[in-house]
Amino acid sequence: MPRGSILPGPDEPACRSYRTRPGSRFPLGATVVPGGVNFCAICRRATRVDLLLYATEASVEPFQIIALTTDEHRTFFFWHVLVEDLPSGCCYTWRVYGPLGVPQISDDAASRKELLDPQARGVSDRFYVRHEAAQTQASEHKSLRGIVTRPLDHPRDDAETRTLDDAIIYELHVGGFTRHPSSGVRHPGTFAGLIEKIPYLKALGVTHVELLPVMAFDEQDIPASAAARGLSNYWGYSTHSFYSPHPRYCVDPAYAPQDFRALVDALHEAGIRVLLDVVFNHTSEAGTNGPVIHFKVFANETFYQIDKSDARHYRDFTGCGNTVNCNHPLVSAFIMRCLEYWVSELGVDGFRFDLASVFARGDQGELLRTPPLPWAMEASPVLARVPLIAEAWDAGGLYHVGAFPGMAWSEWNGRYRDVIRRFVRGDTGIVGEVCTCIAGSADLYQDDGRLPTNSINFVTCHDGFTLLDLVSYDVKHNDANGEDNRDGSNDNLSWNCGAEGETDDPAIIGLRLRQARNFIAILLLSQGVPMLLAGDECLRSQRGNNNAFCQDNALSWMNWHFSDDALDMLRFVREMIALRKRHASLRRRRFLTGRPANGQNHPDVAWHGERLGEPAWHDAGARFIAYTLAGQTPDEPMLHIIFNMNADARDAALPVLDNASWCRIVDTASASPNDIVPDVETAKTEHGTCLVQARSVVVLENRNQA
Repeated sequence: MPRGSILPGPDEPACRSYRTRPGSRFPLGATVVPGGVNFCAICRRATRVDLLLYATEASVEPFQIIALTTDEHRTFFFWHVLVEDLPSGCCYTWRVYGPLGVPQISDDAASRKELLDPQARGVSDRFYVRHEAAQTQASEHKSLRGIVTRPLDHPRDDAETRTLDDAIIYELHVGGFTRHPSSGVRHPGTFAGLIEKIPYLKALGVTHVELLPVMAFDEQDIPASAAARGLSNYWGYSTHSFYSPHPRYCVDPAYAPQDFRALVDALHEAGIRVLLDVVFNHTSEAGTNGPVIHFKVFANETFYQIDKSDARHYRDFTGCGNTVNCNHPLVSAFIMRCLEYWVSELGVDGFRFDLASVFARGDQGELLRTPPLPWAMEASPVLARVPLIAEAWDAGGLYHVGAFPGMAWSEWNGRYRDVIRRFVRGDTGIVGEVCTCIAGSADLYQDDGRLPTNSINFVTCHDGFTLLDLVSYDVKHNDANGEDNRDGSNDNLSWNCGAEGETDDPAIIGLRLRQARNFIAILLLSQGVPMLLAGDECLRSQRGNNNAFCQDNALSWMNWHFSDDALDMLRFVREMIALRKRHASLRRRRFLTGRPANGQNHPDVAWHGERLGEPAWHDAGARFIAYTLAGQTPDEPMLHIIFNMNADARDAALPVLDNASWCRIVDTASASPNDIVPDVETAKTEHGTCLVQARSVVVLENRNQA
């Protein structure tokens, strides 16, 4: 049934009562089984449970209410029933009775709430209006509803190990990538719409897409001031249904698993892996005054960290009102099974975990020396085969960059971001830190046996300035969010190149474009795993808004009408990605040593300044770095890389080569197409010294002489 239709579809049940059997406690959720649909939910405190069945997402009244009793339908904490011959496509909710202990409402009020199944494979948000007062008879039935979805035809279950070796990650928002009218897709803002843009991703050269949250989330979870402006939660960091793809991203929510799986299959067919940004640190139920959706009734004291000194309050290490009690055995099991479902059945290739330092906290927020959940993920036969990436901090002050619990976890390297931003804007005295970062951050990861791929390097991400804004604004401009510019980070480490925001000054525009190329070049020349923000390759701007979480509009969307400058930047990014792929020396499996390796006569890296062998690591005024990378194999050309962030041009001495010459293949100070030359045979030859313009990056490749 198309989304929004109120006409009966072929799978919709007649409004009649279906026969039932006791059912099974496995699996949780609504599962199509031989003979019908098995429903199961967990609630330890309940004395009675009702299952409400609706014909469609548009139905106001349930066509059948099934009362579950302790004698027939309860096993341990599980409540279950099998509804015979029930077709897929119908919707359902739960009601729970008993001494429930929900802090903000009475047991009587809680028992009148219709609850969303936490394990629903598909959800409908058609009738959910959090801020609407109960003014009509129909409002009693306004709630999120689970949808009985069809089983997948071909679940994925293979033993392949997916790593981040050679990865180039592209962080994108499923809705925003195609919601702009210029996208030209049939179903804008959906998984299907993104499928139509796969040729663009393949031409760009990225190897992985990292999707901002696609698990069903509460679009109404925003501050009242933003809601008053008609804004909504755009990013999606407010999950309520961890098993279900977000209904708005589906052409038909009743086929949510199929819609998402079609996207994964299409990306895999194009050779692109899929990473999900997931949010298990908090839920959309927020704090004491937040909505009651499911967990607060089903398992309040188990699922959340409750303040033991006052059970009415939730501990909040996320800045979102509640904190998931991740290391409780039942909660850990919920998270593990959920992740395994997305891998084994939906084909996902790995995860990035929002505010992952919450995983290291006990039930009162205390730091655990050996937290069970991160280690259990690595021990899972399913999850051990896919990349696990931590945003290794939380809102309560835990900062684990370089020390996240576990063994193989990769981390968003926030220090890399900050150091490279400072260097490119012209800060002095940090040359040593920059060299450490571009060499893979061995100081963070090498001492405990980790590898360069444990460092996810990035300069921009969804949270903060876009690349163009990073070089166009000194301060944030978030007035459109409705919070008087108080929200978002004040420490952006940005530089506007001489004017705040839009300008028609050609000198400033030219410098901004050069600075943008500098950031991209440094990122793709660094050891570790680079991550690009979608739209940076075509100079997408949010007009200085560094916290566009509530801007589901053209401010955040990808505009597919590219300017000439955007097309030039797109070409530069494509060619830089291709350069990285051509040179294994930029994607080393082990940290650089400064010694010859793999049968080479040259050290794997040699560091320089303006003079050979004299890096300015301890010069408080230095803004210049040069280094030579040997090839991984004897037939891979060497690279000589120079970063000059001074305000004037500098001459850089070049290493002497035997029977070879240096060819300038990248020069960010040159206009397109001379900023990057993909064919070394046509590149300019350099001898002895190389002039490096102000605020620019130069890359030279050795070419053997005939």
